Amino acid sequence: MYMQEINGRKLQLADYPGKKGTIIAIHGLTGTHKNMHYYAEALKDDYRFIALDLRGRGNSSRMDKRPSIFQHAEDIIDLINELEIENPILMGHSMGAFISTIVASKLDSVKAVILLDGAALMSNHQRDIVKPSLGRLSKEYASPEGYIQETKEIYERLGVEWSPILENTVQYEIRREGDHWEHKSCESKTLADFESFYSYSPKEVCASIQCPVLLVYAKGEIGPFPPLFYETDYIETKKYTKNIEMIVSACNHYTMVFENREEINQAIKEFLGDIYIIS
Repeated sequence: MYMQEINGRKLQLADYPGKKGTIIAIHGLTGTHKNMHYYAEALKDDYRFIALDLRGRGNSSRMDKRPSIFQHAEDIIDLINELEIENPILMGHSMGAFISTIVASKLDSVKAVILLDGAALMSNHQRDIVKPSLGRLSKEYASPEGYIQETKEIYERLGVEWSPILENTVQYEIRREGDHWEHKSCESKTLADFESFYSYSPKEVCASIQCPVLLVYAKGEIGPFPPLFYETDYIETKKYTKNIEMIVSACNHYTMVFENREEINQAIKEFLGDIYIIS
């Protein structure tokens, strides 16, 4: 773990060594680098695996006044340049998938992209599921346990099995401020990030991606809710991405990262293995 400073901005990194290429793992809307724990465990040693806190999350610097997925993409490009990573592999979950495609559309040096249920067309369906969960970002809690318990109840309603690893992930999201505890993220700026998803055009972004892409679709219901994305939401992503492979997982949007998904780990290893054989 270390803090990387880039042009006055600080990004918290978890950097695991590996023998092959470098994977940069980008979490979702309210996540941190800890959301990528299971993928780091599955892929480190074989690959250098860098998971980060996007700005406005975890211990990284605050977001700009008008945050968006496009600004986060610029941070990732600057990070790649600062660390002198020649042929990065981008892995993104949810918002991180949107960001990954934007970066790949701008950098021909990207070797591969792994999309974990993201980079799709948006609709009010996603607003109905995501926005109600953001209220916790503005609350004050008397203790860390209060936040952990509330978040535990949210995730269990969404079909996620609670675990010590998930509790550690959730505890990292908060900090002490005076006589109370609060989330490290700002609700209004996180919402602005979310709204920027709606300006994302697969036609404009994906058509410029030159490298192979693996799309992992989570078809599972989210507790009482349907999947966050329907398979039809990916029609344009698949249409305009030149070299894309799609697999379907029975997991849901959240169990995709908060549980160890062996079938996804294996699909990623095979996808990357084929790329390195070809190259």
